[in-house]
Amino acid sequence: MDKESKKNYGVTQQQGIGTVQIADDVIAVIVGIAATEVEGIAALGDNITNELMSKVGIKNINKGVKVAINEGHVDVEVSLTVGYGYNIPATCAKVQEKIKNTVENMTGLKVKGVNVRITGVDMQKD
Repeated sequence: MDKESKKNYGVTQQQGIGTVQIADDVIAVIVGIAATEVEGIAALGDNITNELMSKVGIKNINKGVKVAINEGHVDVEVSLTVGYGYNIPATCAKVQEKIKNTVENMTGLKVKGVNVRITGVDMQKD
């Protein structure tokens, strides 16, 4: 994706000072970090992609995250791998709440929805 195709979203406008813009990639990174901070979440995206990427030393924190912003409201879709033994509905509820609170606190944008898709189960024992 070239720099021209990235989207920026105006957050605030101060009289005589200027504007603050947040790139959609920044919001996706915020979502990725917030999701992986929840206990029971093993990774973003699916296991196969994460294993391949980690073998070559690449970590893409916004892999598996889609962000859409319309009229100041954020819609988030996130794909996650959950750890074996964790209650999926309870863990997903924690992820949704964590993402909503983090994005709203850091950006000032209102989160309209957080859709979570579980793409795998991490069978590794820590």
